[in-house]
Amino acid sequence: MERAAGGQASTPLRRHEPVMHANLSSYAPAEARIFAVAISSATDNGVTAAKRGDHIEPLTFWLFVAGLAWLPLWYGSNDLVAWGINAVLFPGLAASYEISILVRGRGHPVAIRHIGMPAALFAAVVGWIFLQTMTWEHGAYVHPIWGMASEALAHSLPPSISVNRDLTILALIRLITAASVFWLALQLCRNAERARRLIEAIAVIGCLYAGYGMLALASTVGRLPWLETPATAGLVTATFVNHNSYATYAGLGMIAICGLILRLYRRQFIRSQGSRRLTIAILLETTGRSGAALLGGAFLLMVAILLTGSRGGVIAVSIGLIVLCTLTMMRPNWHGQKSLIVGMCGASLALATLFAFGDIFLGALAERGFDDSNRIAIYLITLRSILDAPLSGFGYGTFADVFSMYRDRSLSVQGAWQQAHNTYLEIFQGLGLVFGSMLVGGVLLLVLRCFRGAVSRVENAMVPCVAASMACMVGAHALVDFSLQMQAVTLTFVAALGAGVAQSESSRSALEDV
Repeated sequence: MERAAGGQASTPLRRHEPVMHANLSSYAPAEARIFAVAISSATDNGVTAAKRGDHIEPLTFWLFVAGLAWLPLWYGSNDLVAWGINAVLFPGLAASYEISILVRGRGHPVAIRHIGMPAALFAAVVGWIFLQTMTWEHGAYVHPIWGMASEALAHSLPPSISVNRDLTILALIRLITAASVFWLALQLCRNAERARRLIEAIAVIGCLYAGYGMLALASTVGRLPWLETPATAGLVTATFVNHNSYATYAGLGMIAICGLILRLYRRQFIRSQGSRRLTIAILLETTGRSGAALLGGAFLLMVAILLTGSRGGVIAVSIGLIVLCTLTMMRPNWHGQKSLIVGMCGASLALATLFAFGDIFLGALAERGFDDSNRIAIYLITLRSILDAPLSGFGYGTFADVFSMYRDRSLSVQGAWQQAHNTYLEIFQGLGLVFGSMLVGGVLLLVLRCFRGAVSRVENAMVPCVAASMACMVGAHALVDFSLQMQAVTLTFVAALGAGVAQSESSRSALEDV
């Protein structure tokens, strides 16, 4: 030990030792006791405040999960009443969470700079939608349909870019609701345990609605009193009116529960150390014990999906499951015989379920094939309308009004088409090619981040794997149907996407506000 100039040994102050405690001896005994009591009181108050703050995020998370459970209950949230409730519930929950952060003096678990480009694209799209609803005296982008109004109505019906401002405002509210769900999931699910809980919740909620759908198919006694009898009799629709949309929603639960199953078996197989006999023994033991409930839920969801008879839904779910298996098999400890054994067992169970319950789906596929002449005609008509307003668009969410202006004899005069059965075409028709590409591109950037996390993460890769697989499923189905326009589907998906983005970075990486 070095000696100081005075010849006595100098004891260096330890790095984490509080200076105030080292100097208490310099106070008089009474003053020291008062000082110690003050320090203890301040410390206790700080610990109490911290404990109170620790309860806020779990409470917010479970309220968030309860909101996700409510979504399918009222016709899959495809109703004006449901839109209003969701527009209050989720943005209100997000606002409360932001206020709690300010009160606690904490930063966001994931700073907005880490999603800077998608956030900037989203802000630009929201700004453009707002401009579409503004009224203008004159303008090159004002739709000429407003000029058809009589002079008497000119003051009460001022022109705008959107052909129907009410529909555009409703669509904007739904878009902001989805953004609030994503933001909440992104912040709450930076915690790895909560992210897994969210995937588990999506799986459980999906199983509950699948069970209800099977019960309602077997008997009308169990049908909820406020739900009308669906037009697609003999098919599983659960609380949805459209069986195609329910197939997509059930697919979200199916991918979530399959992600949990693969995670469970992977964790168990790590113990096998390459032994084939031990691998098979662990497979049987896990299946009979901890994996039984998950496998039962997956079976229920798969049967419900097949009994929807949705060609696009079943194919889209298959695409999502293939992506999930591919991403999972790329993980360490999944190469060779382990992946082969699990793949063979999974394929055998899927084929057996298809053979036993796939009559409706296979019958629809044999009768109508993969194409639909009506939908192809709708796509061509929508493309023609997009080329008439490629920059400005017709107003976000106004497809129903715009399509009636372009409808021709390529379609039967019977029926009204409220959706294009292709979400991408509707986006480009409403927003124009520039801002439509911004909206699609912003979501794509988030999905690519989940893919990167699924491949690069060593631990907790299940959540980004599930989110990326869900994105592939809903993205594929959006090419042939409008399931993403059902809030039960959209909000559940963006919740999983937010969790996937939050978990795409290592837990050792600092993402919070500085």
